[in-house]
Amino acid sequence: MELPQHDPSLPHLADVVPSVLGAMGVTGFDNRLDLPGEIAGACVLLVDGLGAELLDAHAADAAVLAGLRGRSLQVGFPSTTAAGLAAVGTGCRSGEHGLVGYSFRLPGTGVVNALRWRPHPWGDDLRDEVPPEQVQPRPTLFERAAAAGVTVHVISGAEFTNSGLTRAVLRGGRYIGVQALGDLAASVRTAIADNGFCYAYHGELDLLGHLYGPGSPAWRMQLRHVDRLVESVVESLPPGGLLAVVADHGMVEVAPSDIVDVDACSSLLDGVAAIGGEPRARHVYVADGAGDDVLATWRETLAEQAWVVSREEAVAAGWFGERVGDDVRPRIGDVVAAARGAAAIVRRNVEPLESSLIGHHGSLTSAEQRVPLLVACV
Repeated sequence: MELPQHDPSLPHLADVVPSVLGAMGVTGFDNRLDLPGEIAGACVLLVDGLGAELLDAHAADAAVLAGLRGRSLQVGFPSTTAAGLAAVGTGCRSGEHGLVGYSFRLPGTGVVNALRWRPHPWGDDLRDEVPPEQVQPRPTLFERAAAAGVTVHVISGAEFTNSGLTRAVLRGGRYIGVQALGDLAASVRTAIADNGFCYAYHGELDLLGHLYGPGSPAWRMQLRHVDRLVESVVESLPPGGLLAVVADHGMVEVAPSDIVDVDACSSLLDGVAAIGGEPRARHVYVADGAGDDVLATWRETLAEQAWVVSREEAVAAGWFGERVGDDVRPRIGDVVAAARGAAAIVRRNVEPLESSLIGHHGSLTSAEQRVPLLVACV
């Protein structure tokens, strides 16, 4: 079985923040992407779900974004928000930062939801029991920049203030909780004008893609709002100001005929102790001694819908990056299933909300892996 691998010619999402800080001349950071130098103030704006292929297909709805279109980046596996934000915040691939999925198993704790920082699929908040700073102990790029004397802000939804994911991968800057596009844009403009660095996040494009499908009328209308957001920031850039717009993943609309419901297929649950991930990137944790049987069953059942591999095969193929830490390896499923084409591996009983969504991401297709790097500077 020939497995997909990352494109060595494409830079990674993890390269963006170090490059921006390097362009600002901050000690200890390399400008890996050869961004324009002599930058005084800068922002990395992450638009959740803005895949490169989606932007190219709907350029007519986003004239400003399309006009800034340059090279593409790849986001790594899994192509999902927890891993993408961790790549931005740490400068590492998932095999190093350890947030290997929407949900994954932590030894001694069980399967946790990385976005909500609670047991998956339900349970109480785990921030006290499982401190985020211990799950992801590496210093963030924002901590390093602040230690080097840079004024750092993290600008995102007010509801994410002090969340588990924020503490795990975005700690180190002053958090500014915003409510809508207006105060997001205003906060970014102020941070750049003050010659500081900020990371900003907008999540509604991804939300509408999940609910209505990427490219749907609702999604396209939201893309237009994102375009206006970027235009307002670009228009206000002071001399020496830079805006870099990126995304954490793309998205595909799943085909109903290619949906596999694990909860309705008893053979897929035989020998399985727990399941994590999401419909296009599954971690399967097996009972003792059941590894070979579970791998064979999942591989046979999902032959047309997914690449199904052992943990060792996924690591050897570089799915989680060149390096996988010893503390990270047990978080990866004993069996890993990455969806092909427009397939989805759902759990309608255990995950009714996630299973009902139209748009999904997480796997290794170019639609999910490739995101745009859009740079504006003065």
